[in-house]
Amino acid sequence: MSEGGPFRRLLRYMAPHKATIRLATLCSVLNKIWDLAPPLLIGLAVDVVVEREGSFLAQFGYEDPWHQLILLSVLTFLIWGLESLFEYFYGILWRNLAQTVQHELRLETFGHVQKQGMGWFDERQKGDILAILNDDINQLERFLDKGANDLLQVTTTVIVVGAVFLAISWKVALFAVLPIPIIVWGSFLYQRSLEPRYAEVRNTAGRLNALLENDLSGMSTIQSFTAEERELKRVEDLSNEYRDANKKAIRLSVAFVPMIRMAILCGFTATLLLGGWLTLEGVLAIGAYSVLVFMTQRLLWPLTRLGETFDLYQRAMASSTRVLDVLTSPTEIKQGDYRPGKEEISKSDIVIQDVDFAYTGRENVFSNLNLTINSGKTTGIVGATGSGKTTLIRLLQRFAEPTGGAIIWANSPLPEWDLQTLRSSMALVDQHITLFPTTILENIRYGNPDASDDEVKEAGLVAEATQFVEELPDGWNTMVGEGGHRLSGGQRQRLAIARAVLKDAPVLILDEATSAVDNETEAALQRSISKISVDRTAVIIAHRLSTIRNADRIIVLEYGEIIEDGTHEELVELGGVYARMWSVQTGQI
Repeated sequence: MSEGGPFRRLLRYMAPHKATIRLATLCSVLNKIWDLAPPLLIGLAVDVVVEREGSFLAQFGYEDPWHQLILLSVLTFLIWGLESLFEYFYGILWRNLAQTVQHELRLETFGHVQKQGMGWFDERQKGDILAILNDDINQLERFLDKGANDLLQVTTTVIVVGAVFLAISWKVALFAVLPIPIIVWGSFLYQRSLEPRYAEVRNTAGRLNALLENDLSGMSTIQSFTAEERELKRVEDLSNEYRDANKKAIRLSVAFVPMIRMAILCGFTATLLLGGWLTLEGVLAIGAYSVLVFMTQRLLWPLTRLGETFDLYQRAMASSTRVLDVLTSPTEIKQGDYRPGKEEISKSDIVIQDVDFAYTGRENVFSNLNLTINSGKTTGIVGATGSGKTTLIRLLQRFAEPTGGAIIWANSPLPEWDLQTLRSSMALVDQHITLFPTTILENIRYGNPDASDDEVKEAGLVAEATQFVEELPDGWNTMVGEGGHRLSGGQRQRLAIARAVLKDAPVLILDEATSAVDNETEAALQRSISKISVDRTAVIIAHRLSTIRNADRIIVLEYGEIIEDGTHEELVELGGVYARMWSVQTGQI
């Protein structure tokens, strides 16, 4: 196989299943050996009918032709039984192996994806990642389910039939196997030619999947802009690209079998003529000639399936390359083993020292940023779009890493922390709320999987979600739908705050949590935020300044720099950027 790289990588990954692979391989080989026995039985039967007492079987003490035929009948039942038995075994083993490897590969790949930083996701399309986790892994499963057995059985056929031919007549064997080098050579050429074509197919499938996923997520936007025709055209163009990529592979794939058939015709004709001539000359027995004719067909005809098998193999190798590339991609976020206690975390300031940060290929967001987030206090952060507010939160949670400087918490830089300890010490309420397609109760319980129903409802009460939840027909057991689309924006925000309350982390982070709600909902959210921020370190990013008016400290960011720092009253009196923002929002200018 010319595609040694991906195949060897796949074998290394499947090393824990070596015993199963060996057993499945043995069953495939034994099945094919018994499958090749009937032509021998036919040859022996012809020999019995023609030679009678002088047949091959007569040498073993069965001189009566009828007894010879009875023996052949018994052998036929035994051989067919063994063939069927090993077919059952290899079917069970290969198919279960395919399902197991598919399951493990999907879980391991998804687990690896979850360890990546947000920058890794920024560089990839979500739909392409979904295509890898679904389509590519399924393609690999299809090869293990069928293609591996086909390759083994073709190889076994060549070896066994070649041995039988040499035992009967090396001259006929020479002509019968003559097409095989041509077939193998053609297969290698075919395989090398298919490799780039199927890589293109898989990449195009990923882009198409990404577009469809994006369009389904943004259907309301598409319809509101009456852009259905435009999006249909985009899908049509990419679908055509996918179809054309497949057409290139198909054109090569379908040409393989006719080429193999012509090579087979030469081998079969040679056996028919040369074997027949040797039989007429008395060199070969009629039974032996029958075996050669049948065996030639059994040898050469399965090779026509090499096209289908190599097609399956190449698709699987293209897919396994994509899957294993993701699985072996380096994890950007490294972690240590520092696990301070909850009390120490609660009493520790977060110190940002000389931090630099830039997204890949862009200018610095922060240059030499210095900031101390005081423990047990509420720190508000405001600034125009692009000033670095959300980026600061990503750095605190290690969704991204500073390119310079350090962030120190509990007397230790964040990279030395155990990542689970770090993130479990923070409760994030984002402006883009993620809800899962389950009940309200379970969505809140996401903050603490061990919480009781009463604790979940208590958190809902603090977040002022109880009233609207209990007015729903199914109450706390209401299904929120995919992404929570059955709830309003304000309702989703209240559930997110309830989830953060239930997590009860030392640090609360709110990123524009009230930016997309009405005034009444904002007031309710502010009350909830005030309750849960007491004696807790809170970092609140806000577009609406009323949300952070009562913060202990307010930081104003502009182009990644702190330009103002103080309480609400101090900043208003200062008459700078914050004061102008306040005047605009309160209608004074």
